[in-house]
Amino acid sequence: MEKIAVYPGSFDPITNGHLDIIRRGLRFFDRMILLVAYNPNKQGLFTVEERMQLIREVVGGDPRITIDSSSGLLVDYVKTAGANVILRGLRALSDFEYEFQMALINRRLNREIETVFLMTGYKWFYTSSQLIKEAASHGGSVRGLVPDVVLHRLEDKYGYRLNSGGKESS
Repeated sequence: MEKIAVYPGSFDPITNGHLDIIRRGLRFFDRMILLVAYNPNKQGLFTVEERMQLIREVVGGDPRITIDSSSGLLVDYVKTAGANVILRGLRALSDFEYEFQMALINRRLNREIETVFLMTGYKWFYTSSQLIKEAASHGGSVRGLVPDVVLHRLEDKYGYRLNSGGKESS
């Protein structure tokens, strides 16, 4: 039986930390669904479609990866997708508390679905989409923290080149 995991996240934008979890998750699972989870009441930097396109560009058409989006209950999506595992990455202790609560409620909603946690690689321990956006919005360099295609899209969004010395007009 094929082992399928759903890796949900906002991916606004996808980071090298996300890619680390994806790469390592594929060691354990035959297929992975990258689920762009979104709240229609919240405004992201990138639209859901833009996030999905960035992910497609970054994962390079790996046949083991499917990219999808949802705004509903995660456990409902996982069941419908034919998976029974939710893959989550953990960075710091603060992640653990939130993720632990989410895993418990998901388990209560559907006992057939398990949550599996992977610790992020040490290089990405303090990397988050939110911090990336904040640094980039002020012209800070996020090179090496996101794939190059994401770096260029951030430059387009903010209207200047992001470099180690601060922002430059484009």
